[in-house]
Amino acid sequence: MAGGRNCYKQSKKLAKDYADGSIALESIDESSMKQHLYTPDIPDPDLMIRTSGEQRISNFMLWQAAYSELYFSPLPWPEFDEWALIGALDDYLSRTRRFGH
Repeated sequence: MAGGRNCYKQSKKLAKDYADGSIALESIDESSMKQHLYTPDIPDPDLMIRTSGEQRISNFMLWQAAYSELYFSPLPWPEFDEWALIGALDDYLSRTRRFGH
C-alpha cells in the first residue's frame, strides 16, 4: 500500500466529486478524506513497528500513521518474535500519547 499513491488517489477522487457537484467543498474534511483511502474501515494504527534497523516508514500508510507511535527494532522481520513484540508493546505502554498536541 504505497502511501503517496493512496493520498494521490484520495485527493483526485475528492476533486472529481467536487467538480461533478456530488460533494460540497465544505464537506471535505478528515472524515471524508479517510473514506477515500485504501483502508477506510480499518482504524488508524496506534503503534507501527519497523524492523531491520530501518528508521523510516517507507511511504507506508502515510495518512493513517499521522498519530501512530513508531517503534524501530534492529531485528530483521524473520527474527522479530513474540519476545520482541512484547518489548515493543512495553515500550509503547511507557509512552505518553499526545495525538499532535
